[in-house]
Amino acid sequence: MPAIPAIELVQPLPGFPDRRQFALVQLDEDGVLCQLQSLEDPELRFLVMSPVPFFPDYAPEVADDVVEDLRITSPDDVVVLLVLNAGESLATTTANLMAPVVVNTSTLRARQVILDDPALPLAAPLVA
Repeated sequence: MPAIPAIELVQPLPGFPDRRQFALVQLDEDGVLCQLQSLEDPELRFLVMSPVPFFPDYAPEVADDVVEDLRITSPDDVVVLLVLNAGESLATTTANLMAPVVVNTSTLRARQVILDDPALPLAAPLVA
């Protein structure tokens, strides 16, 4: 995953209306596990990860309004992050596949997108 400086959420995460500036902080050497850390409230953090290691076929399609909001001009500028719900171990940690965070690495704009696919779970286990 490329290094991403501070990003701006064009729409705040649910429950956090005043938090729009976040840093993406790498938590492991491989860059798989990261956190979105609020720059306005450093105690506010969300564990996130690229879907590739655990969900290699995950390829969400986002609506045109998301493309416009994030000013996406090339798919190469897009990073998709899954929000994690940390369990006591990797076996009990889950990922939200229904609402990924989409980041435009060119404009540094991001948005959590709720996908219109009932087959996508809110809590997909990382380990089958």
